[in-house]
Amino acid sequence: MEDIINIAIYTHAFFGGVGLITGIGSTIVKKGSKIHKQMGKLFSIGMITSSVISIPISWMPNHENLFLFVIGVFTIYLVLAGNRALIFKTKTKANWIDKTISGTMLLFSTFMIAFGIYLVTNSNTMSILFLFFGGFGIMLTVKDFLFYKNNEKPKNAWLIAHLGKMNGALIASITAFIIAGIGINSLIAWISPTLIGTVYIIYWKRKMEIKTVV
Repeated sequence: MEDIINIAIYTHAFFGGVGLITGIGSTIVKKGSKIHKQMGKLFSIGMITSSVISIPISWMPNHENLFLFVIGVFTIYLVLAGNRALIFKTKTKANWIDKTISGTMLLFSTFMIAFGIYLVTNSNTMSILFLFFGGFGIMLTVKDFLFYKNNEKPKNAWLIAHLGKMNGALIASITAFIIAGIGINSLIAWISPTLIGTVYIIYWKRKMEIKTVV
């Protein structure tokens, strides 16, 4: 059993490394270029594969880690939603796939908020992580449904959504690397990448909005 777990962990780490490297690379190269698209595909494959594997690992004996489970689910949502955002370049209406992805994440985020409140009542200091990520997830998914509902979307709204979600997935990847790879398991390590990454996402969002106005 332990051999199977180790193989799963190494496979998870390998694909996570592929995702982390190509994700960082895709933020450096020119957006929309051929190499950016190729890195984006490798990033998606790496992160989805790594995250899917991480979910059962986080529940295995002697490897239980509820927070990595949360990061895994978050990453899957962000990569799927980020790639789905590309289709809105040519269409305006969301279908059941888009709504299922966002709806599932909304339910999961609601559960995190509820569990965070439960931990607060038990004076568990780690409750802030569930409240933070749960609130973040609800904010993102509510924005998703508002985006789906608006049939008269700005010209590059799909691009802003794509960049936001994919950069969010990269943030999750960096967070997982810091926690699991380096072994720095602290509140600051969990929250700092999200706060710094959010500033970067806001920067790109405003940059895209300025281009639209111009």
